[in-house]
Amino acid sequence: MSTYFTKKKQISRDWLVVDAKDQVVGRIASQIAMFLMGKHKPTYSSYIDTGDYVIVLNADKVKFTGNKWDQKVYHRHTGFVGGIRTRTAKEMLEKKPADIIRIAVKGMLPKNQTLARRQIMKLKIYTGDKHPHAVQQPREVKINPSGKVIG
Repeated sequence: MSTYFTKKKQISRDWLVVDAKDQVVGRIASQIAMFLMGKHKPTYSSYIDTGDYVIVLNADKVKFTGNKWDQKVYHRHTGFVGGIRTRTAKEMLEKKPADIIRIAVKGMLPKNQTLARRQIMKLKIYTGDKHPHAVQQPREVKINPSGKVIG
C-alpha cells in the first residue's frame, strides 16, 4: 500500500460558522485551528492547506477562566527602540475583541510562515451575530463548552 498524497485539485473548502458566545477562548481556538488546518478531513496533509473557511460570531462575548481578564497580557512591538506595548485581556476586549481569538488561533497554527499565513487568512471574525458571507452558504458548527465539536 502506498502513501496517499493530496493533490491541489482534490481540495474542497467548506464555510463553517462558529458561535463564540460564552465559550472559553483556548478551547474554541483549538477547534478553529483544527478546521483551518483541515485536520478534521480524511484528505489532511501537513504541507498543503486543506482546511476550511471559518466564520466566528460574537467574538466580544468570549470567556477566560480564572483571573485571566486582569492577569493575561498581550505584547506587541512597534519596531522602534523601547516600543513594546502591552495590554491586558480586558483592554483587548474593549479595543479589539476580534484580536483575542485571532492571536489564540494563530499560536495554534503551524509555525511555517507561508502556510500559517494562508490558513489565518481564511479566518473571519465578527463581534456581532451577523456576517456578510451568506452567499457562501456556511454551515453552523456547534462546539460544547468542553471544546468538543457537536455537529
